[in-house]
Amino acid sequence: MHNTVDGFGYEIVTPLVAYLMACLGSALGLRCTTRSMLVTRSGRPWWLALGSVAIGSGIWTMHFVAMTGFTVEDSPIRYDRATTFASLAVAIVMVGVGIFIVGYRGARGAALFTGGAVTGLGIASMHYLGMAGMSLDGQVDYNTFTVALSVVIAMAASVAALWAAGQLRGLRWSMGAGLVLGLGVTGTHYTGMAALRVHVHGGGEPGAGAPAELLGPMLIGPLALLLLVAAVVMCDPLMVTGRPAQPRPEPRPGVPAHPVRTPRHQATRPQRHPHRPLARRRPRAAQRR
Repeated sequence: MHNTVDGFGYEIVTPLVAYLMACLGSALGLRCTTRSMLVTRSGRPWWLALGSVAIGSGIWTMHFVAMTGFTVEDSPIRYDRATTFASLAVAIVMVGVGIFIVGYRGARGAALFTGGAVTGLGIASMHYLGMAGMSLDGQVDYNTFTVALSVVIAMAASVAALWAAGQLRGLRWSMGAGLVLGLGVTGTHYTGMAALRVHVHGGGEPGAGAPAELLGPMLIGPLALLLLVAAVVMCDPLMVTGRPAQPRPEPRPGVPAHPVRTPRHQATRPQRHPHRPLARRRPRAAQRR
């Protein structure tokens, strides 16, 4: 039989908190991606890896924060820990592949679309693998068209966000890119949930824990990762400016730090020797003779 599925158990609270978590992880990760383009190639992998962890943790946290408001009538919901944390690993790895492509090839042309496509597929894979870790007393299926639409939303938002991050602008660009990617992640989740259909087999076991009680302990680790990335990014001097500070050159011995400017009318006047008169120019007529 069909069931009653409710994805907004806490009304607007869970979608809003989920969106904020997606924006936080996306903004931190995209800022790390921008930061990686301002350093040498030897230091670039560290910033890109940090960005992968931030974006992957952010979208994973967003997904399961939103799932705390998901309930199915007459059926308790459980989550397999191995599959649930495997979705976190998939998110970090696939997002990492996408931003590594952009970090080394640039945010333009084929590299941008390839990196954005891989990143979007990572977001969608995280969502549907996380849903596969959910078990209930029934059968779950999806509408194919709506699933494809959710994947397209993830890919389009990833391309737009990576393009903005690759412009090497200030903090506002990274925040704007984070808002775009956060909107894409949230849109992917709720579009995928709209594609969900559940057919309940029978009555569930009484006394099953609520989704918030089941997912709460699992959210601690990814939230700690986000806080760690935030601390690293906030301590970086290029966080706000986005450009390396150029130190002033030290003055050499005997050379003033600020050179003295000579007025223009003095610079064009010939210098007169104190014991030698100035040579007079001969008339042109005398020179021709």
